Amino acid sequence: MVPQHGILLAVNLISDHFGPLVAKVCECLLRHGALPLPEIVRRVRLPRGQVKNTLLILIQHNCDEPPVTLYLAIFDNVLHRLRFSKFLAVVRADIPESEDLIEGLLQNGRLTFDQLVERTISKVQDGTIGREKIRLNFNKLVYARYVERCPKPEPFFNPLGDEEQTSARKKVQKTVEEALSLEKKVINTATLSDPERFSEIPYSMEGCTEDPPKSISGAKRKHGAFEIDEELNSTIPENEVLWRANFEKFIFCLKKKFCADRKKSKLKVGTHIIWESFFEANLTDNDTNSATSSINGILEKLGQKEGGAAMTLDQITQVLEELQCTTSTDDPEAFTFDLRQMVEACKNEEIESLVKKTYGQEAFTIFRLLAQGRPVETDQIIDTTILDKQIVHSTLYRLWKDDYIDTAEKVGSTPGTGYAQFFVWRAKSTFREKYIDNLYHAALNLRLMVNRMAELLLEGSMDETKVKNRKNVLILMLARHDDSLMLFHGYPIVRKAEHLLAKCHSYRQVADDWNG
Repeated sequence: MVPQHGILLAVNLISDHFGPLVAKVCECLLRHGALPLPEIVRRVRLPRGQVKNTLLILIQHNCDEPPVTLYLAIFDNVLHRLRFSKFLAVVRADIPESEDLIEGLLQNGRLTFDQLVERTISKVQDGTIGREKIRLNFNKLVYARYVERCPKPEPFFNPLGDEEQTSARKKVQKTVEEALSLEKKVINTATLSDPERFSEIPYSMEGCTEDPPKSISGAKRKHGAFEIDEELNSTIPENEVLWRANFEKFIFCLKKKFCADRKKSKLKVGTHIIWESFFEANLTDNDTNSATSSINGILEKLGQKEGGAAMTLDQITQVLEELQCTTSTDDPEAFTFDLRQMVEACKNEEIESLVKKTYGQEAFTIFRLLAQGRPVETDQIIDTTILDKQIVHSTLYRLWKDDYIDTAEKVGSTPGTGYAQFFVWRAKSTFREKYIDNLYHAALNLRLMVNRMAELLLEGSMDETKVKNRKNVLILMLARHDDSLMLFHGYPIVRKAEHLLAKCHSYRQVADDWNG
């Protein structure tokens, strides 16, 4: 379930980008889950046509409405709108000639190739770029998996049929994880196979017999040769392929960069270039939880760096093993680094660092002991941490009062005195959720402050240079804060099959069950 401040942050993003009406519908879906159109209209109290238009803005796709359609807000993809500048920087460093193309997809959500061609040509004043060159640059993005074909517009998913395949024991469970897994199943149902998602545009498809569409995403597209939806005045022909940015690839690239930068400060002198070469040589992204590079690729990248050509194979292998890179019996020439394990360790470090800054070194020592998961008795905490008894008691009370730890009273037997009561302590299972909600709250406050600076610039009531400087500082702070936000919420990421919304068919009975 999305935390309260996470929903407020997502609604603020949508409101800034698309307006208050779209934000109102998005908030309804985030708070209440998958809903059919009539239920959304009832909850937001807006005209039906207005609600449908706001949904079209979110999904950027038009199609006939089936008997029952459930609309599901994808919180992660809303949040990615904070990171568009980072996504552009990834492409700028890898395929600079394709930056304008990915910028068009990030700004407009999803476009056809014809629309991308028109947009790119209109941005080049001297007309030096042609359709074939744009096709080649676009195929580079597809080959690198920065761009993918949009998934099925209305996947069919029957929760009842899925439940029939589970055992009676699993049917009884009503956990949050199961609710989330249902969302993932719906999303994965819409996902195309990899050959379909990343199918490049061949030259044979580029024979254009008609003018490209004059409208770019954001305006309604009309095609005289196809039937027009009377209610929406907009449709997309079945044979028209829509493209979008592949958030999964971008997050994986940012995850690799995060792990590389995080480890740099702990590396020995002279080993930085080996660590950088390892990540630069990683070309496969089938597993988003690890990075694998061949030794030949590492040597090639290392040879391009100053001092790298002089390093021997034994030196490189020794450094990689010290950095906890492993080899497998299937491919002894390739090294693998576990990104998930490092991300998990960094999460613990972030929370422990907050505890240390807020409550001091003693609280940091106690919390690290309790965060291991097993309950610890008070005297055992004193013996393990070698801290004064009064300090331990006062620190435990402060952590317990602020919901970082939990306690329970137990009865045990002691030699000579019979039964005795004592307290055991452990870190709360929800302390991470609380920390994430605080991160969302801080990000929301920073965005509100940025918006306030923008309003002051429009009013002209203060020194323009001073306000601009403050705004730039706040934007930089928000970008850095988003690194912590991605650490807890973006890494690792599960494949998302829809851009901002997932649309799914279901039976009317299933929809009634969900709404109840």
